[in-house]
Amino acid sequence: MPILQAEHLEKTFAAASQAGAAVAAVCDVNLAIEVGECVAITGASGSGKSTLLHMLGGITRPTAGSVMLEGIDLATLDDDALALVRRRRIGFVFQRYNLLPELSLVENVALPLVLDGVPFLQSNAAAMSSLETVGMEHRAGHRPDELSGGEQQRGAIARALVAAPAIVLADEPTGALDSVNSRRVIELLHRLAIEQKQTIILVTHDASIAREAGRIIRVQDGRIESDLPSTGAPR
Repeated sequence: MPILQAEHLEKTFAAASQAGAAVAAVCDVNLAIEVGECVAITGASGSGKSTLLHMLGGITRPTAGSVMLEGIDLATLDDDALALVRRRRIGFVFQRYNLLPELSLVENVALPLVLDGVPFLQSNAAAMSSLETVGMEHRAGHRPDELSGGEQQRGAIARALVAAPAIVLADEPTGALDSVNSRRVIELLHRLAIEQKQTIILVTHDASIAREAGRIIRVQDGRIESDLPSTGAPR
């Protein structure tokens, strides 16, 4: 059974004014993702790829269709239950790192567990373990403004991993990074998929990054234009 499955997924945004027209951002999308896959969703700006990712992660509710995560239909959950699933079973990585400036890196990474009521010693130990996974344990006590952009993004990935999620969703995770740090972040995500069987779905407009995923889903005008294995993915 796929770890994540979308069926007839649609999202229509209401018109901004009475004179405007409704916008169909995602139209009748069907896809299934298996455990340990690293999948890139790509397409032009405005193609609907980020809206699709946000529906897969329960951030945006669909207008129609279903998103099944580990057999649970996210569309049927109330806000509290959906927030709980997002916190415990879905890790998010965004273009901007969203680290809280007043907290150290290890405190930022531990925050999802703290919010979930996990005791300090347990949450701190899990955060350190997650930082070790991304090679950032030596920067645990530093605040975000003492870290480079690449280090902050690796810290954000550690935060996404700390609760041992079913899937990690990354929305343009290299968009704010230079080419060297972009490469490091993408190599890290791919290593997580290969070595730890972590399911990863990333949105990118960069074709060279998409080619390194195991599978590329290309979106155009809110629809899946193609869904093919990548020829450039690492083995």
